[in-house]
Amino acid sequence: MGKYADENVLVISRELFDRLGAFEGISFETDHYLPQILDPANNHFLNRDLAEDDPSHKQIIPYAIFRHGDRYLHYVRGGGSGEKRLAAKGSIGIGGHINDTDHAASSLDKDTYTIGVEREINEELNLTGAHTQEILGLINDDTNEVGKVHLGVVHLFTLESDEVTSAEDNIENLTFLTLDELAERRDSLETWSRICLEGLLQLGREA
Repeated sequence: MGKYADENVLVISRELFDRLGAFEGISFETDHYLPQILDPANNHFLNRDLAEDDPSHKQIIPYAIFRHGDRYLHYVRGGGSGEKRLAAKGSIGIGGHINDTDHAASSLDKDTYTIGVEREINEELNLTGAHTQEILGLINDDTNEVGKVHLGVVHLFTLESDEVTSAEDNIENLTFLTLDELAERRDSLETWSRICLEGLLQLGREA
């Protein structure tokens, strides 16, 4: 039995991604990609053990970043992380799979994807106060084995309070940093966080 034997995760076919227009790095064209990707006719659940080794599919991963004022939440993923390939790297994103349990909990008010995003954040962080969120873009990185089987959807949460604590042992050293401070740490960030940082810096330059 594989280590994810009981977990089924939301995927799209690589063929759909290629048809929509495969890219490397970050794309801000959310209106082009997301309606197709999140259309139930275009996605399905696949056993995670199979999905992790199957580049003909892309697992859909919401990747949430958190802003308070002009600073962004940074943390270090401890050695206890379930994803050993990412352990001990700095990160600005909380990411996770959408599972069939999220589908079972869906309703007219909240769809499978929305429930999955909320569950993942609640499992990993304790947020204080109100927040708003927007979908900023999508991340793809086919340069490594992890990236080849995942497609990230970047959610930007704007927080009323910077009182954020970890709800999981493997999320450590939480601190809010400016984009300049994050840029100084670029080399220690996990790949998707580096891509997000570049995107945020790009948006800042264009603003």
